[in-house]
Amino acid sequence: MVSIYTYLARRGLKRCLWLLPCLVVTFVRADDYEAQFNQWFAVQTNMQNWSADFVQTRSLMALSQPLESHGKIWVRPGQFRWELGQPPQTIVVRNPGELLILYPHFKRAEIYALDKIPPGPIKDAMALMDVSIPRDRATLDEHFQLLSATITNSVLQMTLQPKSASARQFVSEVVIGFHTNDYIIAGSEMEFSDSSTLRNNFTNVVFNQPMSPELFATNIPPDYSVVEPLNQ
Repeated sequence: MVSIYTYLARRGLKRCLWLLPCLVVTFVRADDYEAQFNQWFAVQTNMQNWSADFVQTRSLMALSQPLESHGKIWVRPGQFRWELGQPPQTIVVRNPGELLILYPHFKRAEIYALDKIPPGPIKDAMALMDVSIPRDRATLDEHFQLLSATITNSVLQMTLQPKSASARQFVSEVVIGFHTNDYIIAGSEMEFSDSSTLRNNFTNVVFNQPMSPELFATNIPPDYSVVEPLNQ
């Protein structure tokens, strides 16, 4: 069987989580960021779903320049859909028991049954996908340790470290950023154990609007080749 760590890293599963001309950075006192952070969680409580445009930047040690792509995301509890590229070059659909990755250009689909991922770094790292944009403080505190908080041009950035040593073999840090005036998410970033990073900057964020169930459907076009890497 193909090593799941090697396979997922090679296939770019890192896709599935602020560079400004002038940066004004302020380190936040503990009592200040606690109040802001708790207010952000209060906003999450009323959120049924959200969608946004995003710019994704991947920085790799082997490349002198970051890779930048534009896309769209739709999120509701237990589910999300990413479309990366315009037109989409990669589509990722996450449902409670399954992760589907579509590559329209190659007419290829990959299906990952989440209950088949063996215990270890990848399983723990996949679990972080559900809590990296948490809906309550208890869920975050269960999985992450808060390392630091800074305000950069009115965006509060919380740097978190996975508590699981196994997860840290894959994801070393997670950053969540949100605007301090309206508590809307501004961006997220993951730093991986190989020092590569994956950053998403969100714009045009929309909350609690009707979403078609088809967004999260796992229908695969009949002319696509289908593989299930966890069964190989």
